[in-house]
Amino acid sequence: MKGVAGLLLAAGTSSRMGRPKQLLPFGEASLLDHALQHTLRSELDRVVLVLGHRAQEIREHLHTDLHHPKLTILENTDYRNGISSSLLCGLREVEEVFDHLMVILGDMPYITSDLINLLIRQYLASGQSLGAVKTKTGRSHPVILGRRFYPDLHRLEGDVGARDLFARFPEELCLVDPGDTYQDLDIDTPEDYEAVRNSRRGG
Repeated sequence: MKGVAGLLLAAGTSSRMGRPKQLLPFGEASLLDHALQHTLRSELDRVVLVLGHRAQEIREHLHTDLHHPKLTILENTDYRNGISSSLLCGLREVEEVFDHLMVILGDMPYITSDLINLLIRQYLASGQSLGAVKTKTGRSHPVILGRRFYPDLHRLEGDVGARDLFARFPEELCLVDPGDTYQDLDIDTPEDYEAVRNSRRGG
């Protein structure tokens, strides 16, 4: 069985934030650095970072080692066509080699290397073709898909991810309990950002 590649998606325009959320100060670096460092520390065999809007500026301001041996950085020039274009950009890079694909959103600060590893291990042990993090209301990111669903990903268009596949094939889904420290939060607005920062300070 070939390994698991991870797609870290960070190509969006941050329209609701008003500035590139990828570069928001977070911890000792930026929000995207935080996501990228956790992804690279994980047991993923390959990491593909997909940039788009203001890609060169974001790349130049990252503090992470961009020469890490398992990291590839791609620029999705079609990023305005939505998340499906970033998925396809990354998928084309890894689909010939890797039998499993994990999708990670760069604006979800509670996705850690430990969570990624937990999902990889339980998903592979289950023998299922889909995996996701279990939440109180259903499922969340990161998610993982087996090779049998790659053709479905190629058919995606617009600002649509793989959510429909998880709804259509529940019998093939491995749901993983992330534990009490995980919060199903992403950062889209200044209010989201302040709430997460205040939560981290309070913790």
